[in-house]
Amino acid sequence: MRAAAVVNGQIVVEDRPDPEPGIGEVLVSVRAAGLNGADMLQRRGLYAPPPGTTDVPGLELAGLVVATGPGATRFEPGDPVMAVVGGGGQAELAVVHERAAMPVPVGIDWDAAGGFPEVFTTAHDALFTQCQLQMGERVCIHGGAGGVGTAAIQLAAAAGAWVTATVRDPAQREAVAELGSAVGWTEVVPPEAFVDHGPFDVVLELVGAPNLADDLASLDIGGRISVIGVSAGGIAELNLLALMGKRARIHGSTLRSRPLEQKADAAGRVERSVLPLLEAEDIVVPVAATFPFDDIAAAYDRFAAGSKLGKIVVVFD
Repeated sequence: MRAAAVVNGQIVVEDRPDPEPGIGEVLVSVRAAGLNGADMLQRRGLYAPPPGTTDVPGLELAGLVVATGPGATRFEPGDPVMAVVGGGGQAELAVVHERAAMPVPVGIDWDAAGGFPEVFTTAHDALFTQCQLQMGERVCIHGGAGGVGTAAIQLAAAAGAWVTATVRDPAQREAVAELGSAVGWTEVVPPEAFVDHGPFDVVLELVGAPNLADDLASLDIGGRISVIGVSAGGIAELNLLALMGKRARIHGSTLRSRPLEQKADAAGRVERSVLPLLEAEDIVVPVAATFPFDDIAAAYDRFAAGSKLGKIVVVFD
């Protein structure tokens, strides 16, 4: 099979042996694979795959099941599936444990399916499992124009939360606001203005250290901050007296290194709560651009350039 590889800090396409599904796994012919910030870090040598995981990049994929391993009974060859994976999504073939896979809803295009699993699972887990966001609460979502940001805005608004999102590029604010407003109350503000729109019960931090002091300042009593992105830096100074006074909670989260049991739980929650919204077109996967697999290096460069609304997705013939 052809697969992406990191060679001397660059993304290239090379031949690799075809993977074989193990116990409880399915072999997927990949049709689309979304790019994520973790891929950019892996290209730079800053985010190694978990032990026992392929070094082929790619944390999400969508495609057709072509074979099943021993004991795998949930899907059959020909079934369309999508999944978060620890690696290997950017290849013609990939193995996925059936418990971590989700069916692709009827009517969803491959590019949208390929860009759905990682960002919507990350957003749903952070908002509802980690922060226990409730109807009527106020949430601030930083980096609102990115993949996780656009997913989180829609999910929070659809759940009845009051959503404030920050978007740096003024040209993108109206489109981001429309995404959330289609399913619930949403406002979009410049990053430097969000504190004035609080207090918030939940802050979803996708930018990193520069925001953290203001995140805490904007919290209501008992508020929660979930750090799931540090693109602007990972080292911050924090007033612990303010943290104590607000009885606040700060925690971080990643998906990639979690054990199968936790990944399967996160996927199951998304399948139950989010896929019906996707199938009904109440929420969408904004795709900023698609690239053929042979141009995957250009896809990485487009992602790294920023100023995009939604996902960059690699598609396979």
